[in-house]
Amino acid sequence: MLSGPPVTTTVSAEQLLERFLGANPRQRRSLLPQLLQRSAELRPLIAEQLDRLDATGDDWAPGTLLQLLLSQSDSLVEGFWQRHPEGWLAVTSSQGLDYGPLQRALLQQEFEEADRLTSEHLRQLAGPDAVKRGYVYYSEVPAIAAADLESLDRLWVVYSQGRFGFSVQLRLLRSLAGRWDQLWPRLGWKQAGGWTRYPAAFTWSLEAPEGHLPLVNQLRGVRLMDALLSHPALQQRVSA
Repeated sequence: MLSGPPVTTTVSAEQLLERFLGANPRQRRSLLPQLLQRSAELRPLIAEQLDRLDATGDDWAPGTLLQLLLSQSDSLVEGFWQRHPEGWLAVTSSQGLDYGPLQRALLQQEFEEADRLTSEHLRQLAGPDAVKRGYVYYSEVPAIAAADLESLDRLWVVYSQGRFGFSVQLRLLRSLAGRWDQLWPRLGWKQAGGWTRYPAAFTWSLEAPEGHLPLVNQLRGVRLMDALLSHPALQQRVSA
């Protein structure tokens, strides 16, 4: 249980911020309405606290606070982009890919654009043949660099309140005992027995089902998704 007084307007903005950062995921979600209600007080504090937040992990609390910071157009936002033009989260690419545009899209909750960029990066990571044909073969997935797949997953997890990402999809699959037929409707990729129509029928917001994004084309069967979720980088993240 969280200690201290109930979270009301009698609690200072500083206390609310500390409570949110120190809470477990369920408690954090219960505090989200308070954060939105008091965003005017919190946004200057978030800008001041950036240096104490861990940019090397995959905790979604800092990502949520940064999205709150960027929810307005003012000098605080300008200052953030001046300091972090490629985004705040520290990500690496062993292939020299630039994940800045993807991070910017996720920070601004432009999830459809982020999904498009993620698909593009997966093709780049799979190799020139995948780029040329416009999609990835399942047989190309094992050679994808672990560092890059981890970076892509961390970006989605951090900027989705822990709701999106390949590792989230893998956890859901494990919770369903590997039943792919149960995973598709759980993700919102299949409805009433038919595949969800792209892009209009997908939900490009945090209101989407858990694990809804990023998308992986399943029209050719489960092999690609299976290869992706079986990648050692994701297996290690979920087992950690």
